[in-house]
Amino acid sequence: MIDSHAHLGSCEPPDAELVAAALAAGVERILTVGMDEESNAAAIEKAREHDGVFAAVGRHPNAAEGFDDEAAASIRRLAADPDVRAVGETGLDYYRDGAPRADQVRAFEAQIAIARGVGKPLIIHMRDAAGPGGGRAVSDCFELLAAEADGVDVILHCFSAGPDEARTAARHGWYVSFAGNVTYPKAQILRDAAAEVPDSLLLVETDSPYLSPQPVRGQRNQPAHVVHTAAVVAEARGADAAAQEAAIEANAARLFGW
Repeated sequence: MIDSHAHLGSCEPPDAELVAAALAAGVERILTVGMDEESNAAAIEKAREHDGVFAAVGRHPNAAEGFDDEAAASIRRLAADPDVRAVGETGLDYYRDGAPRADQVRAFEAQIAIARGVGKPLIIHMRDAAGPGGGRAVSDCFELLAAEADGVDVILHCFSAGPDEARTAARHGWYVSFAGNVTYPKAQILRDAAAEVPDSLLLVETDSPYLSPQPVRGQRNQPAHVVHTAAVVAEARGADAAAQEAAIEANAARLFGW
């Protein structure tokens, strides 16, 4: 099994224990994801220190305020590192007021171009605003990706939309990754969405230390817990667990070259 999206720098316990626990659970590959300059550098360092750990670098939409050419150049430089296997996470977040939307879009568009330039996949974060009138980050992300990301491998991380959006993603050939929230009792819409994703476009993740799966809810999440998410996704899809695991591992290997 693999964990296609974790934030090891925010997890507990120390990295060596996290990696060991993941291996004991059968999780052999972890992508640890940066969100700003500091965490990007830390992600690369962790990838160099631990077998089976690889990095992604980018600017999270909540950290996009003031994004400029210098910030883009920094990500572009880091993205060329052989330990870096993806660009992002980037995208749009209308739930928090972490950054002006114009800055989020600027960072998003720049990272699409960077991913294309280095030939590495692009990790997308999208979160809608709460309540009416706040805008829909998912639909805006889809529109921008359709317009500008042709030829780029797109990963919709921590997918939190419904079956219609999952089908749209599949038509575009975008990868869809499910996190621990798919296991929550009230998250039937996510399980319905998981059933719409082709085997060839499916991923799972922890987004650790966030979104612990239901069996360990209340604890801080870690890469070892991705097996709980994978089990629920397989059940929702009516899939054989071993066959689904093989498909997910093949998808991740194709995307991340590990």
